[in-house]
Amino acid sequence: MPTREQKQASLQELKEKFGTSQVAVMANYRGLNVAAMTKLRVRLRERGAELKVVKNTLALIAARENGIEGLEELLTGPTAIAFSGDDLVAPAKVMLEFARESKIMEVKGGLLEGKIIDAQGVKSLADLPPREVLLAQVLGGMQAPLYGFAGALQGLLRNLVYVLEAIRKQKAGETA
Repeated sequence: MPTREQKQASLQELKEKFGTSQVAVMANYRGLNVAAMTKLRVRLRERGAELKVVKNTLALIAARENGIEGLEELLTGPTAIAFSGDDLVAPAKVMLEFARESKIMEVKGGLLEGKIIDAQGVKSLADLPPREVLLAQVLGGMQAPLYGFAGALQGLLRNLVYVLEAIRKQKAGETA
């Protein structure tokens, strides 16, 4: 049985995770063996996320201390939480893929920037393209009007050159 100091350390670590993570995906891991859990941890680590098996009471206290309320429904039974501070999509994708593969683990829901999302919300999050693709799409959207403007400006300049050339030829014809 964990000592009071160990529980306090776990609580502090969870409090820090809830405070610094942009996303947390919660799942029921009942039935997974050590090898499967290790495989899941490795996959999450490769994507910049971290898996914690938590005591529900400590997780609730840590969440409340970070101003997060309403997690009671998600923190029932054996709970593992995948935390990530950078990539919002990776933990959701990895957890859902693993749940599909294992047919044992069940994703319960999670937190997205301090807001509670259900299992469907986690699925929607996982369906988003990776951060790099989203940034490329935004950049492309910003560049498209600039390319259009440059093309229009180039057309206007070309027409101006044609008009000036016609005027030059007309004046050259008058002086001759």
